[in-house]
Amino acid sequence: MTAAEDPAPAPRGARDRLAVWCGWVMVGVAGLTPLMAWLGPLGFAALMALAGLLCLPALRLREPEAPLAIILLFGLAWAALSTLWTFHPALSLEDSVALKLAAQLPLYYAAWCGARRADPGLAALALRVLAWGLAAYGGLLLLEALTNGGVYQALRNLMNDPIRPDLGRKNLAQGAFVLALLWPVVAVAGARAGAPRWLGGLMVLGTVVLAQRFLSDAPVLAVALAIAVGAAVWIWPRSAPKILAIVAALLMLVMPVLILLVRLGGFGANLPVSWEQRMGYWAFAIARISEHPWRGWGLDASRAFSPSIQLHPHNGALQIWLELGALGAVLAALTWAFLFRRLVREDRTLLAAASAGSASVYLFFGFVSFGVWQEWWLALAALVAVVVALAATSSKTA
Repeated sequence: MTAAEDPAPAPRGARDRLAVWCGWVMVGVAGLTPLMAWLGPLGFAALMALAGLLCLPALRLREPEAPLAIILLFGLAWAALSTLWTFHPALSLEDSVALKLAAQLPLYYAAWCGARRADPGLAALALRVLAWGLAAYGGLLLLEALTNGGVYQALRNLMNDPIRPDLGRKNLAQGAFVLALLWPVVAVAGARAGAPRWLGGLMVLGTVVLAQRFLSDAPVLAVALAIAVGAAVWIWPRSAPKILAIVAALLMLVMPVLILLVRLGGFGANLPVSWEQRMGYWAFAIARISEHPWRGWGLDASRAFSPSIQLHPHNGALQIWLELGALGAVLAALTWAFLFRRLVREDRTLLAAASAGSASVYLFFGFVSFGVWQEWWLALAALVAVVVALAATSSKTA
C-alpha cells in the first residue's frame, strides 16, 4: 500500500490506540534485547517476528520505501525460483529457506512500521530501556571477561543445563557481535531520548574487552570500523554516504574477483588458522561460481558442499554469487546502495552517522562471519532499522 492509497484517516482515538499499542510492543522488544544477546541470540528471529506480527495493523508502504521494497520482493522471487535447481533442496517446510524469507520480509517490515507508528513518548521510553539494558549488558560482558565466562556458566548450571566452558565462551563471543552491531545506533538514539551519553562507552568497553579476552578479532575491528565510518558521515554528510553506497555495491559485485586477486598476489599465506580456513572456503566457492555464474547453484546450496564449505562460505557476497548468481549479486548491490544513499543529509546528524556505522558493521560481519540467510542475523538487521525508526519517532511532538 503506497502513501497515495492510504485509507481515510481513522478517528483520533483509534489512531492513539494503535500508536500506544505499537509503542508498548517496542518497549517489550527493548527490554528483551539484552537478555537475548546474553542468553541466546538465535531468539532474535522469534522476537522480531513476534513484534512484526503484533504490529501488522501499522503496516504501510510509503513511496520513499517503494524502490527498496521492489528490489527485495524481486530478490525473494528469484530466490524462490532458484529452489527449482538448488543443489540443496529443502527436505521439509520447516527447512525451507525460501518459505522463511517469505515470512520474514513482511513481518520485519511490519516491525519497522510499528516503530515508525509508535507513540513518541513510548518510543523514547523504549530507547531509554534499550540504552540502559545494553549498557548493563556491556558491564556484564566485562564481568564475564574477568571470570572467563563464569556468570554464564553458573546460570546454565542453575538451570540444570550445564555447558562446556569453551562452548560457553563461544556463546558469549556471539553476544559481543550483537553488541558491536547495535551500540552505535542505540547509544545515539538513546541519548536523543534522554539516556546518558556515557552508556555508549560502557557498551563499547564490554564489547572490546570480552572480544579480546576470548580471542575474537572481528568485534574489535567492528568497533573501530563503526567509529571511522560514523566520523566520515558526520564530517561529510552529503558525500560520505554516496561513497559508502558505491563501495558497498562494488564489493557485492566484484568480491569473487577481489579475493581471486588477493590469492594470486600471495596475500593469503601465513594466516591464522581461522582465516586460512576461510580462504579455503572462498577459493572453493569461487571455483563453483565459475561453473554457474549467471543463475548460481540455487538457494541454500552452500550447505551441499561440505566439507569444502561448512554451512556457508563465511562471506555474504560469495554466498549470494554461489547460490543466486549474477542477478542475486546485482540485487544485493542495489539494496546496499539504496540503504547507504538514504543516509545522505544536508546537515550533520549523529543519527545518520550512527546508522552508517551500524550498517557498515553488518556488512563487515557478513563478509567474514555469518551466513546471509541466518534468521537471527537477518532479525538483527531489522532491529537496527527499528531503533533508527524509534529515534525519528521519539523526536516528534505528541
